[in-house]
Amino acid sequence: MRLLRVGVQLPEAERLVRWTELLAMARRVEDLGYDSIWIGDHLLYRNPGEPPRAPWEAWSLLSALAAVTSRVELGPLVACTAFHNPAIVAKKAATIDEISGGRLILGLGAGWHEPEYRAFGIPFDHRVGRFEEAFTIIRTLLREGEIDFAGQHYQARDCILTPRGPRPGGPPLLVGSFGPRMLGITMPHVAYWNAWYGDFRNDPAALPPLLSKIDAACLTVGREPSEVARTVAVLVGMTGSTGRASADPLERAIPPKKGTPEELADWLRAFARAGIAHVQVVLDPITIKAIEEFAPVLALLDRDV
Repeated sequence: MRLLRVGVQLPEAERLVRWTELLAMARRVEDLGYDSIWIGDHLLYRNPGEPPRAPWEAWSLLSALAAVTSRVELGPLVACTAFHNPAIVAKKAATIDEISGGRLILGLGAGWHEPEYRAFGIPFDHRVGRFEEAFTIIRTLLREGEIDFAGQHYQARDCILTPRGPRPGGPPLLVGSFGPRMLGITMPHVAYWNAWYGDFRNDPAALPPLLSKIDAACLTVGREPSEVARTVAVLVGMTGSTGRASADPLERAIPPKKGTPEELADWLRAFARAGIAHVQVVLDPITIKAIEEFAPVLALLDRDV
């Protein structure tokens, strides 16, 4: 067991990456000893003055990745509940957990990029209220197998999830938010909390205020803070790094962490000391070569055990 688990986020919209390259990346990630594979869930990035960009559809890609890997955990970082009927999301998650043999971590969120909602005809109003209803339907179906729900935004009347996936309680849930209302909705139920590198400027020293919010939210809903594992996505610059073309222009000012394998390992150890159990490495550039270049960091972390 490593000091902390290390996964890789596959290309999102940095560039167009065909399935053959994604397949090769996933297999290399698994062969090199990484712990997990993550993908973004977006339909369209549209920023003023820039050409539109988008990744492939997330659930289809997760299903394919589940079938061509055998060891690594995998999940969306994070799946937007507004993009699909929530009962269908539960059905998709159970299916992918079955294909993967119980390796799915189900990250869920309310979404944020209004242009893609508008382009695909998805309501953008009442995002937290819609998320709360969707989250209720998804988690209940995955954990209990049935629900009879009638809300303001969604309905799942006498809905049954069958067949069930390989884990009786369904895949563990992850949330990537730190707003008080979202934490109140999710903290009673999730196994993981996640922060994106833009939330803490890619600096482990900036994490304590965020982690304190999670501690407080856990205690408020009657859970011990240790019951929710902390995870973060980190931006790392490898050979050829020019800065990641983030969908959020404000994130582009955040430099990737660069250094020797020893320096990067020390940097990740600082996250572990802060209480982080799992990191999703966002490589710049995200290529097979970069995945291989980062791999010696894993060997250094393994020596700490």
